[in-house]
Amino acid sequence: MRYTGPKVRLSRRAGTPLTRKAVSYFEKRPYPPGEHGRRVRRSTSDYAVRQAEKQKLRWYYDLSEKQLARSYETARKRPGRTGEELIAELETRLVSIVLRSGLAPSIYAARQYINHGHITVDGKKVDIPSYQVKSGQVIGVREKSRQMVPFVEASEGVHADDKTAGYLAVSHKDLRVAVVDRPKREQVPVPFDEQLVVEYYAR
Repeated sequence: MRYTGPKVRLSRRAGTPLTRKAVSYFEKRPYPPGEHGRRVRRSTSDYAVRQAEKQKLRWYYDLSEKQLARSYETARKRPGRTGEELIAELETRLVSIVLRSGLAPSIYAARQYINHGHITVDGKKVDIPSYQVKSGQVIGVREKSRQMVPFVEASEGVHADDKTAGYLAVSHKDLRVAVVDRPKREQVPVPFDEQLVVEYYAR
């Protein structure tokens, strides 16, 4: 199952901000949640470290256990390094593209926009957040949704990162995103060690 509780609480459990909103909260309370959060001792076994990194990645991309395991299996069958292919696989999910391009303020909002039918791929409505976007495809916002406040903000670049991901061509004004290449690891600002995730699944 995907986590549906407080998102800042997840960041504190993970030990790193998982959303933009969590950054300020995390700076104030950089310890696990709960009454005894400051005193909790973390296990440092190899297994615990790998499992924790897997959980961070899962929470960051808002995935269920099955979804992440399925993405790993797909990445494992590709010719490149499994960890890098895993990140590329996760980054090319529609929900990730909507977030990374600045069309949504968080991955949770991106999922909601897609589920509610506001997002298109090559001009056709797609309401599946896990849809795998291919190079050359164009993501946009349905015409009748463009006057909604979140998308007006997106068109002004409110939710955009300081630097656009190198594998995307983004026009915020037009609410349009083209995937120009498969993501390379150095282009993805995910603050995790994907090799530990690979080791977790390969155990």
